[in-house]
Amino acid sequence: MNKLRHLTRRHFFETAGLSLGSAALASLTQGSALGQAPKAKAKSIIYLFMAGAPSQLDMFDYKPTLAKYDGQPVPEDVIKGERFAFIKGVPKLLASPHHFRQFGQSGAELSNLLPHLSTIVDDVAFVKSMNTTQFNHAPAQIYLNTGHQIPGRPSIGSWLSYGIGSENKDLPGFVVLLSGENAPDGGKSCWGSGFLPSTYQGVEFRRAGDPVLFLSNPDGVTRDTRRRSLDLLKDLNSTEMASVGDPEVASRIASYELAYKMQASVPGLADLTQESAQVHELYGTTPGKNSFANNCLLARRMVERGVRMVQLYHRGWDVHGASADGDIVNRLTALCRETDRAAVALIKDLKQRGLLDSTLVVWGGEFGRTPMNEARSGSKFLGRDHHAKAFTMWMAGGGIKPGVTVGKTDDIGYTIAEDPVSVHDLQATMLHLMGIEHTKLTYRFQGRDFRLTDVEGEVVHKLLA
Repeated sequence: MNKLRHLTRRHFFETAGLSLGSAALASLTQGSALGQAPKAKAKSIIYLFMAGAPSQLDMFDYKPTLAKYDGQPVPEDVIKGERFAFIKGVPKLLASPHHFRQFGQSGAELSNLLPHLSTIVDDVAFVKSMNTTQFNHAPAQIYLNTGHQIPGRPSIGSWLSYGIGSENKDLPGFVVLLSGENAPDGGKSCWGSGFLPSTYQGVEFRRAGDPVLFLSNPDGVTRDTRRRSLDLLKDLNSTEMASVGDPEVASRIASYELAYKMQASVPGLADLTQESAQVHELYGTTPGKNSFANNCLLARRMVERGVRMVQLYHRGWDVHGASADGDIVNRLTALCRETDRAAVALIKDLKQRGLLDSTLVVWGGEFGRTPMNEARSGSKFLGRDHHAKAFTMWMAGGGIKPGVTVGKTDDIGYTIAEDPVSVHDLQATMLHLMGIEHTKLTYRFQGRDFRLTDVEGEVVHKLLA
């Protein structure tokens, strides 16, 4: 009986020869018949995660009041009892050094740092009232991805793989692509499967060499030899599965089989030279180079082939102003130059291919930046500290209402003034657009049912088309 408790319904169907996606979908359909599951608007998600926390006050959230009182101490009652990551004492207000204008029929305000995004504002929904409970990078990144700040919970991509699987049996359901100066602070916990079986974790495509480790056969090993080896391993693992009933054994079998299929599917997928010169001009891509632009184009190729979720991390947005290499004048400008063109190209490319309606694109970091200058150790460079109370994200496609702005902040951009959107609200909305009622997608672990949104989360209906 204990073995049966460990062997979930999904694992039973998987080992019985049915596809993971159809089995999970059948489970969700029961809720749909009761009116509990929404109709899916999107089939896949591309999540552009700007690790390090972009400065919303220098890109999206224009505050004339900051210009009026630039350089003056922030009123003490505003920050009374506040805990910052690095700011000490009473900091001074900091106006953005960048210029803002309104664009499109929606009148969205953007700074001069985002010339490409300004051309598609009517296809995008801005959320200016995001807030989180975490103000340090690693826990905030893990929280935004898993719904909990401590490592060990499944990421949103893992929940999707568990819930509805992949449309392509030859590719993973959840893929991770990295660019920027280093890996995210939260590490692999940001795309891990937590207590879900490991077959649902994100598959990281590498920056150089084989996109996936050990994808190529060693010298002297033919594809037929590899097949016969895997068949033997499958027989041995199946015997162990029958003996111990551990779902991880089933995960091992599935991982070996997927790896074998990927040997044929991934090389062609990752070959960006197959794209036209016009596409490379649109994205600013250079085949063979590790870049955010290349990853955006690769993400489009993946959703075309049925990958459920592709998550791109671009690290480096931590603009404290300790030096010219980390301020909101030089560093932030360089980061926007690295990402703005490709992110917008992705939206345009998906739209012209008829894929935007079925692909939800999400852009944002783990928290925001303060409206005060950090001035760490008396630095003369302009920079902002971590800020959990208010930040901006944008979304497009996949059932999102285009050309709208949800929420607003106070006159200096310190707190939410209208329509607050929590991390769990964002997660609930993303799942809703994928046809999943967030309170129904659960997994029993250590005696209780867990879900991505924990015990919170409301769908943000103002974002829905």
